[in-house]
Amino acid sequence: MKKSLSRLAIIAAVFAPVAGYAQNYSNTNLGSAVNQAQNAASVPMVREEIWASGWSGKVQYRDVPMYKTPKAPKPHCGVFQTCPGVTKIGLGKGDFIVRLGALATIPNNTSSRTSVGGRITASNGVMAELSANYFVTDNLAFELIASSTRHSIWAKGTAAGNVHVGKAWVIPPTITAQWHFRPHKAFNPYVGVGLTVAFWHNVKPGGGIAQKIGLETTVGPAFNVGFDYQVVGNWFFNMDAKQILLNQRVHINDSPNRIDARTSLNPTVVSAGIGYRF
Repeated sequence: MKKSLSRLAIIAAVFAPVAGYAQNYSNTNLGSAVNQAQNAASVPMVREEIWASGWSGKVQYRDVPMYKTPKAPKPHCGVFQTCPGVTKIGLGKGDFIVRLGALATIPNNTSSRTSVGGRITASNGVMAELSANYFVTDNLAFELIASSTRHSIWAKGTAAGNVHVGKAWVIPPTITAQWHFRPHKAFNPYVGVGLTVAFWHNVKPGGGIAQKIGLETTVGPAFNVGFDYQVVGNWFFNMDAKQILLNQRVHINDSPNRIDARTSLNPTVVSAGIGYRF
């Protein structure tokens, strides 16, 4: 009996470390396996096609983990809606806005002279205007306007009296660098400076003394002031005024009856319109 107990004690002493190792191994490795299984269960899965039979039409799929969390869909916002968290308020860097409006060109005729005395004047003109703005920074934007207005030209107080020189259309594309004072605000005033090139076309002489009329292309600086106001969504109301300095050369007829004239048109250009930000 004593020998049997002694043998059992020896066997227990020999296998005790093995049992402890097995217990520790099971606690560590099985625990990590359980954790991995639990983590895998929490990963969202997505089903993908792995095999398809063209004859039978059968398709086999498998579930694979979706490691990237799917993005929430962007809330829908109508064209004529201002949606919190979706619609950007005001204008800023990277914005591109196109405007359509009405433009009035008002020549000031500040000074002029002709080779037969008197002075040259041009009438006002009104026409539709298309313009585009791009914001390089939150404050700095560049604008390009395009329009064409028709003007009636007179030579008044000459030796031959008041002479209707003719009618002509002018295209004055103007590029302006603008500084906007309140980026990302609904109301955003600005000032600017730029350059205007005046091209004349569809020139028609007035008849009588004026059988032919020539108007030279001219270039001059432009000074700008205006504001944008966000009405709703990406729609903006714009009011703009430009003072352009243009010295215009004109000649009537050819030699020997040529009459030369020079006038400072210096037009004031006022426009108002609606713009949309893309």
